[in-house]
Parts: sequence; C-alpha cells; structure tokens
Amino acid sequence: MDLNAEVDQLARHSQTWIPLIMEYGSRVLLALLTLMVGWWIISRLSERLGKLVGLRVSDPALQSFISTLANVVLKVLLLVSVASMIGIETTSFVAAIGAAGLAICLALQGSLANFAGGVLILMFRPFRIGDVIEAQGVSGTVDSIQIFHTVVRTGDNKTVIMPNGALSNGIITNHNRQPTRQVVFNVGVDYDADLQKAREVLLELGKDPRVLPQPAPAAVVSELGDSSITVSLRVWVKTPDYWGLMFMLNERARDRLRAEGIDIPFPQRVIRVVQEAATS
Repeated sequence: MDLNAEVDQLARHSQTWIPLIMEYGSRVLLALLTLMVGWWIISRLSERLGKLVGLRVSDPALQSFISTLANVVLKVLLLVSVASMIGIETTSFVAAIGAAGLAICLALQGSLANFAGGVLILMFRPFRIGDVIEAQGVSGTVDSIQIFHTVVRTGDNKTVIMPNGALSNGIITNHNRQPTRQVVFNVGVDYDADLQKAREVLLELGKDPRVLPQPAPAAVVSELGDSSITVSLRVWVKTPDYWGLMFMLNERARDRLRAEGIDIPFPQRVIRVVQEAATS
C-alpha cells in the first residue's frame, strides 16, 4: 500500500514537472544552441572586420582595437538575447547597461567625439597616409591615422597631433587627392613696363620639362594694383612637381625680368598730410 501510494504521488507530481521540464528544457537547449552558434559567428565577423579595416588602415594596433571593440559589443548583445530566451527578465539589466553607458559617455564625451571623428575619417577617407593636407591651421604630411587622433608631420619636421573630432568637422584641404595641380605664379611689374615682353618672359620660364603641355601654359594680366600691374603665369604640373617648379620661378623670375629692362616696383603708399590752420 505504501509503495502504491508513493507511485501514485510521484505520478501526480510528474504531471506537473514534465511539462515544466519540457518547456524550460527546450528553452535552455535553444538558448545554448543560439549562444554557441552566435559566439562562433561573432568571432568570424570580428575577424573579417579586422581584415577589412586592414585594407584601409595599415596600423595593426588600430585594426586590433576596432576588431576587439566590435567583438565585445556583439557578444554582450548576444548574452542579453540568450538570457531573454531562457526567461530571465532583462529589462533592469539593459537599463543598468544603458545607465552605465550614459555615465561613461558623459565622462568621455571629448574622447568619444574624437573616436566618432576617427571612424568617419576611416570610413570616408578624406585623406590617406602620405597625403599633404591643410587643416586646423596646420599644413603637413599625414604620418598615421589613429582612432582618436591623426599624426601630421610639418615641412620643418615637427610632429603635430590633431584630434579627430575637430579634424572631421572642419575644412580639410588635400593637396594630393588630384594627380595634377595648377601653378599660379604672380609677379608685379611697373606701370611703365612692356606687358607683352613681361608675358613673353614668364612664358619662357614656363618652358620646363615638368610643365604639362595640356592645358597649355598662359600668361595673363590678372590685376591692376596700387603700385604695380600683376602678371600671372599659369601652368599645370604633376602634383609632386608643384613646389619644385614654384621655387624655380621665384628664383629666376626677377633676374630674367630685370635683364629685359622690366622693373618689379616696391609697394608704395601716398599719404596726404592736411594741416589745419592754427586758431587764435
């Protein structure tokens, strides 16, 4: 009798346990399967993301940082989703994560602005390593692009660290984006000078192997100034030849113009002094 009673009691209890085990057991199995598959996919995606970033950025530390960051964020989201599948209330958990994230964002808002700027620069690539740029009052060659800042080397070999937040939101002049550049060389000549001869001298200076035949070189009168007439030589060169040709023109223009009897006048200013009559 006691044995039969225990069996009957166990049978009655099993009618309650078995549905619970079936329900929650299937949830746990599905959650574990989702966790394993999701973990594997996230690892693969992070690895592929690191390789993709490597195609755009040559800095190994930056590649590792972006790959690790994406890996951590995606795995946290996966764990929250798996906990929700099991039946764990994740509302308070998500709220805590959100509050912690907000506090961190407020504390590091300057760094996060630089981080966002670095992401934008890496995505849209307004410049690359080796480009000569002008931005934020600095001109130089880009040595490296980090996630929070960009390193620029100036012409006199100074290293300038530029925050990416300000850099991405400001005006950037990239001198290397185009394969060719126009050299505009201006020189002021006297009002009594022979303008045709001045133009011929400048065009003769423009007959340099670095000057491209098309568009054709041109010498024009570009401005009538206060004390001189500005004559401009306009030629096109390959971008790496820009400064070499400009320096050559600066060096030779004065002597060639002087040899042709064309003076480059000093800036002049006429000042009138009006003396008021003395009052008694």
